[in-house]
Amino acid sequence: MRITVLTIFPELFEGFHAFPLVKRALENGSLELVITDMRAYADGSYRHIDDSPYGGGAGMILRYPVMARALADVRSAKSHTVLFAASGHPYTQKDARRFAESEDLILVCGHYEGIDARILDDIDEEISVGDYVLSGGELPAMTVIDSIVRLLDGTIRTVSTEEESFENGLLEYPQYTRPASWNGRDVPAVLLSGNHEQIRLWRKKESLKRTLLYRPDLLEKYPLSAEESRMLAEVRAELNGKDKK
Repeated sequence: MRITVLTIFPELFEGFHAFPLVKRALENGSLELVITDMRAYADGSYRHIDDSPYGGGAGMILRYPVMARALADVRSAKSHTVLFAASGHPYTQKDARRFAESEDLILVCGHYEGIDARILDDIDEEISVGDYVLSGGELPAMTVIDSIVRLLDGTIRTVSTEEESFENGLLEYPQYTRPASWNGRDVPAVLLSGNHEQIRLWRKKESLKRTLLYRPDLLEKYPLSAEESRMLAEVRAELNGKDKK
């Protein structure tokens, strides 16, 4: 796939190509990454990219002609254009999966106080990476690219992405590695048992427990199976028992 980033600070992406997963995707041909400097589309010798807002107010606004020219130059019939904005819908793993299936994705990074709202008519989708304020869309763009790249063929093993947090609607179960014991802290015995069914059940139950404790909102929209409903009831009973001690 091809990902194009429209930014006024391309230098922020220097070194990003060398990030292990990005580098691997570039080398195996599953990714083409293009960083485009919107300043090149500004008119005049001073490359005037921003101006004060009509109606007054603090800060500077990215000019519509600059963004429109840049977008028109990189856009194709297959492009899906995304703008990072507070008004966008929250970015999720489902979005990452959807974007990973695109042939041509364009990420538009705003900056300064904001952007001329006329560009919204040229954008396919707005997304937000969180309820907080950043200086621009460059860091969100890197976040989105990373979340996409790891899903592309040949970047990492497919099985490694299938049981991660948010992939199936729940948080991932806790994981451990050698040594089995360290300073009085032991790996759960079931993981050392070699009993694959017991390990599966433990992981599912721990996944439900973590989700209940840290992201109960996810359970509100998760379709529990009969087995999971039973496990969740056990988890609630165990946690309630701890609270009473």
